[in-house]
Amino acid sequence: MSANDLTPEAVSQPAVERLDRSQFIARTYMHFLGALLLFGAIEYGLFSTPYAEQLALLMLQGSWLVILGAFIIVSWIASSVAHRVESTGAQYLALGGFVLAESIIFVPMFYLAMMIGPELIEKAVLITLAAFVALTAVVMISGRDFTFLRSFLLWAGVVALGTIALGVVAGFELGTYFSMAMIGLAGASILYDTSKIMRSYPDDRYIAAALELFASFALMLWYVLRLLLSRR
Repeated sequence: MSANDLTPEAVSQPAVERLDRSQFIARTYMHFLGALLLFGAIEYGLFSTPYAEQLALLMLQGSWLVILGAFIIVSWIASSVAHRVESTGAQYLALGGFVLAESIIFVPMFYLAMMIGPELIEKAVLITLAAFVALTAVVMISGRDFTFLRSFLLWAGVVALGTIALGVVAGFELGTYFSMAMIGLAGASILYDTSKIMRSYPDDRYIAAALELFASFALMLWYVLRLLLSRR
């Protein structure tokens, strides 16, 4: 095809597609940032009242491993709902509900950190943010496609949940190596999520994409903080 054969529509179409993708990516990360801010606001609100301590003590009366399992299950459910629903309102509901659920699940972890060393929370957040930015940069700068990690993440998640269930039944604790493995799993999930956002996510699902990013971020934050606590 010669340059003369190109119509204005043919010339402008790729630019329009790139612009649409850029808008999708921008909206995704704006909603991800919004989810982080909402998470922080809910935690601040909870710990500004005596209810956070009461909730933490109540949750800690049961098995700690049950909380770990609930963390993974809630992530799966919220991600599935966000992908299935079509309306924007329903996607917002899924994202908001997931952030609220994660905020509650994090209460006993943050409570323990505040009792042992409040600076551990700030340190864990900074480490997680740095890792998130670095992994995102790897995808964006290298241009590599990490969506091949899907099968690994699926089976690794099943194995992790099975290990937690076995720990509940057998009564053993999951130590440092499990936390390190889960941090690695969260890192792989960030690579996978970012690749999908760059390449294949439907343009109308930026809220669901933000939910997946937040789920991966929260997973890493949880186990980074757990690792820091275990060293005290």
